[in-house]
Amino acid sequence: MILEHHAQASKKLSLTTLLTVFLCLGMLVAHAEIDKAKWSEGKALFKSNCAACHNPTADGTGPALKGATARWDGGGSYQGKTGTQWLHVWINNWHDAVNAKYPYAVAMRSSRPAEMNVFAGVLKDADIDNILLYVENSDAFAAPAAAAPAAGGGSAQSGGNAPGASLYIFVLFLIVLVAILIGVTNRLDQIIDEKKGIVTAPKTRFYKKPNFIVAVILVLIVYCGYATVDWGVHLGRQQGYQPDQPIKFSHALHAGTHKIDCQYCHQTAYKGKNSNIPSLNTCMNCHKNVSKGPKYGTEEIAKIYAAVGWDPATKTYANAASAKPVEWVRIHNLPDHVYFNHSQHVNAGKVQCQTCHGPVETMDQVYQYSPLSMGWCINCHRQTEVQFASNNYYSTYEKIHQDLKNKTIDKVTVETIGGTECQKCHY
Repeated sequence: MILEHHAQASKKLSLTTLLTVFLCLGMLVAHAEIDKAKWSEGKALFKSNCAACHNPTADGTGPALKGATARWDGGGSYQGKTGTQWLHVWINNWHDAVNAKYPYAVAMRSSRPAEMNVFAGVLKDADIDNILLYVENSDAFAAPAAAAPAAGGGSAQSGGNAPGASLYIFVLFLIVLVAILIGVTNRLDQIIDEKKGIVTAPKTRFYKKPNFIVAVILVLIVYCGYATVDWGVHLGRQQGYQPDQPIKFSHALHAGTHKIDCQYCHQTAYKGKNSNIPSLNTCMNCHKNVSKGPKYGTEEIAKIYAAVGWDPATKTYANAASAKPVEWVRIHNLPDHVYFNHSQHVNAGKVQCQTCHGPVETMDQVYQYSPLSMGWCINCHRQTEVQFASNNYYSTYEKIHQDLKNKTIDKVTVETIGGTECQKCHY
């Protein structure tokens, strides 16, 4: 009776509908399994804070980080905190985890005598979660191969992000599971027929049944539609693009350690539409006297000397005849139909460089930190409050100044002064 009840219940379902909904839902769950926005944020944070010592899958100054969450969880709970919570403590300030005598932290300190940077006040718990999400799934959204290699080594991410291997594994698992369920259902039908003495013809293989074929076709249509839209949305975006440059220039050393202001080198960002690539004359202001660096010795600075024809022995431009410009590789590149003015943002808007370019003062090798998409720009214009006080650029906005004075409005965003109008960027 139980077998008969299950078999009859299974026949009431439309197999085509069941398969289509089940597999499509599984695909959506698989895509949502790893949040792309959090993954991208984790990647950016990892590159700016961790990449100098760590790699997700290979040992460096520090150990490979993939599997770190599982390793710390394996250390067990201690003083009311789980292993993952102690990992957060360790990342924020490893001294706290060691001083609390958490066994795994003590073991890590013993096996790795090199001291880790302290990130207390720099990284929030959500930031650490995003970093761990990235290192555990560093290949989840691998960039597709570029049509041609980018100059200087590196590759441009010209299209959308490819789904991770976990997506395909999950979908394959669902297909196998559905196949097993169909086989079990058919076997139940067969057993009941045998109990009743009914002789049935051999059953058609499930993958040859029209409803199964229709379900697979529908799933493929849904997936191809999703992949096409996702690819289209990300077409031309280069977030995370990090090409090798002809001279290894460390922003972490110059802007971070030595606190050189961004606009000392990129001086046209304050007064022009474009931010300039610093001339080698700017480099030579310091490197006439500084011929050896802390990381690469004389190797990279010698390339500057060769490019300008400088002879460090005689302190003259004795080799000027052989000088040739350095072919830097462009990283940030907006489409031609987009108008963007650096001075508008840096001078009038008082926007910090890091708002768009990320924490460049921590980057040994610069990469594109933000997506620089239209949606990203518009959201910034909607949320960013304009600095009206003591800013002569906005003195002509009399009505807005009066509204602020009358407390009709309590703040002014870029959107308030027309920052989301199409013509501002496309005209």
